[in-house]
Amino acid sequence: MAQPTVPGALPSAYRGLILDFAGVLTTDALAVHREWCVSQGLDPEAWRRTLNTHPAVRQLYADLERGTLSQADWNRQTAPYLGLADHQNLMGRAWAGVRPAADMVTLAKAAREAGYVVAMLSNSFGLDPYDPYAACGVWDLFDVTVVSEREGIAKPDPAIYRLTLDRMGLPGEACVFVDDHPVNLPPAEALGITTVLADGQPGTSARVASLLGIGACV
Repeated sequence: MAQPTVPGALPSAYRGLILDFAGVLTTDALAVHREWCVSQGLDPEAWRRTLNTHPAVRQLYADLERGTLSQADWNRQTAPYLGLADHQNLMGRAWAGVRPAADMVTLAKAAREAGYVVAMLSNSFGLDPYDPYAACGVWDLFDVTVVSEREGIAKPDPAIYRLTLDRMGLPGEACVFVDDHPVNLPPAEALGITTVLADGQPGTSARVASLLGIGACV
């Protein structure tokens, strides 16, 4: 467990920062998925539509997030719904063009250097054969990492937020949480965590940096 930072040693009332991964620490995955679909001869919206609206695929993805289905099995079972014959490393192929978000990476580093406990709280989409966190080089940015498949629970289950706070050694009131899905914010707020929605507009990292009192980031 990370050790709590000494109160008064930081430039704000907060002592911890919690960041989501996809959509927060990464560039726009939707644009990459559209380009990938076109490269596969699919409708540009095939990935988003299939994963978000097909009941069977939604269940497969939920199982993947909780770690009850391996990424390899998810690849194999999901490919036919997309109309693809090749299921090998399907997730990795679709995500290959996604890059780390430079401003949020800078924010995470700056917060940690300033003495904040920095955590990643992510709903996983598998680690093998494709590890998205390694691909974006973010594992080493954090004092604490909470990845849903390793815990058997996923956002917005309140239990995973409590687990994150326990591992950070901090109360909710001492933390700021950034996520790109509105549904994931209320459970954090119920624990006293200050939330910031990453809505895809410029300035999210600067807003969070201002809350933490560490100056604007890239």
